[in-house]
Amino acid sequence: MKHYIPNLFTLLNLFFGCIAVILILQNGIAVLYNPDGSQYISMPERVGMASLFIGLAGLVDFFDGLVARLFKATSPLGKQLDSLADLVSFGVAPGMILYQLLRLSFASQEDGLDVSVGWLLPALLFPCCTAYRLARFNIDESQAYGFKGMPAPAAGLLIASLPLISWYTTSPTVAALIVNKWVLYGLIVVVGWLMVSKLPLMALKFKDYGLRNNLPKLALLVLALLAAVFLRWLAVPVVFVIYIIVSLVVAQPQREPQVRGPKANH
Repeated sequence: MKHYIPNLFTLLNLFFGCIAVILILQNGIAVLYNPDGSQYISMPERVGMASLFIGLAGLVDFFDGLVARLFKATSPLGKQLDSLADLVSFGVAPGMILYQLLRLSFASQEDGLDVSVGWLLPALLFPCCTAYRLARFNIDESQAYGFKGMPAPAAGLLIASLPLISWYTTSPTVAALIVNKWVLYGLIVVVGWLMVSKLPLMALKFKDYGLRNNLPKLALLVLALLAAVFLRWLAVPVVFVIYIIVSLVVAQPQREPQVRGPKANH
């Protein structure tokens, strides 16, 4: 019976991810024109809500691991179920966000509405990289206290932050970058490669309560809080970059046996 509780958390992760996909694929995103002829993006509030549901999926994904460890309810079923849920919430849903942003990028150009769908399909590379990342994680028992490659939730949450940044930013430059097709293609390539790579990246899991061993993680958390206060949603990509830099400086590939249930932040 105790195994059902963390699995219910995992299924809630999947439920939130599915809601995000539904919201992203609804109509209403468009490029409109001001009276002076300048363009602006009409991005309905439900797209931002989709990002928030991906964030909720990330929160649930974190807590299902805590619940599994609390109840000592680790199981092979939970491990597989967690990866399937993560593929939707942090792979498919962010991939659909990239698809819509690419569509907006081309729609803002002359004859952009007639663009071949082939220019939009690179967005689907993101969920493909996520699936590869999760599958490799499931058969690798050396990632208990460190990761090889970018965890799928971190990559998915980065992409999910883009509509919120666009919605709340007061900088025309930032807003334009988010719907710049070359920036989006670059994100797909870089973040996708980070997921399938074997770069040693830090896991935010504390081995003990000592300050020395956990100092990089605590420093990252403090920087994340400060960035959130001063940069709001723009803090997400900033913290993402800081996380990679800190990880490359301090993290080493881990070879300790992995004890895992329905969740380990793949």
